[in-house]
Amino acid sequence: MRRGIALRAYLGLSYLFALIARPILRRRLARGKEDPERWQEKCGVTLVSRPQGTVIWLHAVGLGEVLSLRGLIDRLSMQRPDLSFLVTSTTRTSAEVFAKNMPPRTVHQFLPIDAPQFRRRFLDHFQPDLCVWVEQDLWPGFVSDIATRGIPQCMVAARMNAKSAKSHQRARSLYRDLYQAMALVTAQDTDTAQHLTRLGAKTDVTGSLKPAAPALAADAALVSQLRKQTAGRFVWAAAPAHPDDIAIAQAAHQALRMTDPTALLIIAPRFPESLAELSGPRWSKAQMPHASDTVWLCDTLGDLGLVYRTAKAVLIGGTFDDIEGHNPWEAAVLKCATLHGPRTANFRSDFSMLDNANASILVINNAEVTAALAQTDLAKIVHNANQCIDAASLRTNTLATRLIDLLDNSNG
Repeated sequence: MRRGIALRAYLGLSYLFALIARPILRRRLARGKEDPERWQEKCGVTLVSRPQGTVIWLHAVGLGEVLSLRGLIDRLSMQRPDLSFLVTSTTRTSAEVFAKNMPPRTVHQFLPIDAPQFRRRFLDHFQPDLCVWVEQDLWPGFVSDIATRGIPQCMVAARMNAKSAKSHQRARSLYRDLYQAMALVTAQDTDTAQHLTRLGAKTDVTGSLKPAAPALAADAALVSQLRKQTAGRFVWAAAPAHPDDIAIAQAAHQALRMTDPTALLIIAPRFPESLAELSGPRWSKAQMPHASDTVWLCDTLGDLGLVYRTAKAVLIGGTFDDIEGHNPWEAAVLKCATLHGPRTANFRSDFSMLDNANASILVINNAEVTAALAQTDLAKIVHNANQCIDAASLRTNTLATRLIDLLDNSNG
């Protein structure tokens, strides 16, 4: 691996990271940003036992990215049932929700801060046979240490918008060294591939991992109970919702109930505390919707599987403000028709694929939401989305084969 001036400077500075890590983590812990029982994993301690046999380590930064790994892990397992998997992430929410959707033969850890002693402790303990960086999160010290140990590593389903590409260009020499250390680099879309090529990566397009991910988990008894409670009603949702989405959904729902008084709106917020001022039965209090309720607040984390199994359609959150969208595939795979606003930069290729196939509905305001729910053939939307999922799954199968080949070649 080439280590230019920028990377060598970073590696030198990384010795200071350990000095400030614990004070910063303790402040985050006091604000509820870290898991009180697991935060020291970010210092490379309290590690779970290493899985048996050959271990593939996959890293993704947050909730959506971590959940997208499940489809790739499934396909790797089908090709090599002997494999075990280590998944790392950095956010507390990603760990909590992933725990409810954990694939077999998989363990989760928080990725340690990029300090030499933390990296060494982590790598000595887990000794991964292959490292897979996913979407956009690269830690230079880890990349360098992994290369020194001769462990093959790659970056898959990379995602980089124009703003991010511009910031990467300012540290072009650093990223050139990191990308050139990868045995394989793949991108979600052609724009990302072009950005990565300018940074020195040899890239091809394999698409997003998210369409191939299995359905989110949900308790079957609770699904049955909620469906029974809402039988005969038109149920739709706003999820994972932010304040702007909630306001639009509420206005649309009020208009929808003019023609269908039985309609029920489920609001599932991205951050449960955002529903503090709303009234209605709350799932956090184990309250189910009754016939007289017009809105049900699913104000808990990790229950989108329950929501999408109940709703006929969902307004995907974050698509009306600078959040720039959330994952539409989690709903689509559960046969819940998706609607979305105009702001989808974080999932541009995903929404473009769905929109071009008439597999999702673009809405600009609450009136268009109401019209779409009342007039659209939602079953057709679901059917088209399933075809998109099938096509994307084939690409994930091919990517899994390439990763297996990389693993086998490194061992051979």
